[in-house]
Amino acid sequence: MPTDPTPEMMAAIRLWSGVDCPNPAGARALEDFPALIAEFEALRGTMLFEDEPPAFDAALRAEQEPQA
Repeated sequence: MPTDPTPEMMAAIRLWSGVDCPNPAGARALEDFPALIAEFEALRGTMLFEDEPPAFDAALRAEQEPQA
């Protein structure tokens, strides 16, 4: 991964939205992404599907629509 992914992120924004980036607020938001990506990379290989809390299944069942 490049050291500074900002140019690639700006290109993706331009590709997907047709808007040249960044405006001042967008530039500030993009500054947070390298640290976020690093945090996700640090988790790579440490989490398994089975690590999902058991309450997740219960929450899904509680929100399930009743059968017609």
